[in-house]
Amino acid sequence: MTADIKVDIYTMCLVQDNDKVLLINRPAERGFPGYIGPGGKVEFPESLTESAAREVLEETGLSVKNLIYKGLDEFVDAKKKYRYMIFNYISDTYEGELLQEPPEGELHWISIKEADNLPMQPWFKERFPLFFKEGTFEIYSVWDEEKGETIKKTVKDL
Repeated sequence: MTADIKVDIYTMCLVQDNDKVLLINRPAERGFPGYIGPGGKVEFPESLTESAAREVLEETGLSVKNLIYKGLDEFVDAKKKYRYMIFNYISDTYEGELLQEPPEGELHWISIKEADNLPMQPWFKERFPLFFKEGTFEIYSVWDEEKGETIKKTVKDL
């Protein structure tokens, strides 16, 4: 029954240092322009946390440990039988030096309180404050490609 459903799995891991968070200012030519957290596709057969740590290392040069699971952001296109899942983490335990020429865009330590004023993709702007709340979250969106709109959306604190 589910053999014809396509599922893409991604991770994102924010790196926090006291009242600051490390964000990437992605240029438009890389897709998803604006400030965003490190992340990307889970490579088979790695675990979700292995993927999150690998993506942070590849995109920032930092090795993270003690990842804390914050929640799931999921997009579903029922007509296309497509599911896109992003597992979100945060870590305040890291070592290493920031890359001088990062592959995804410029790296910036940003005040968490001031980050909301930065240009971000709407889905990341919505998700960003949830990383810093107690507990976990779930965002579930159903997309209708023909209409070009979200037809159902729930945001829950778990």
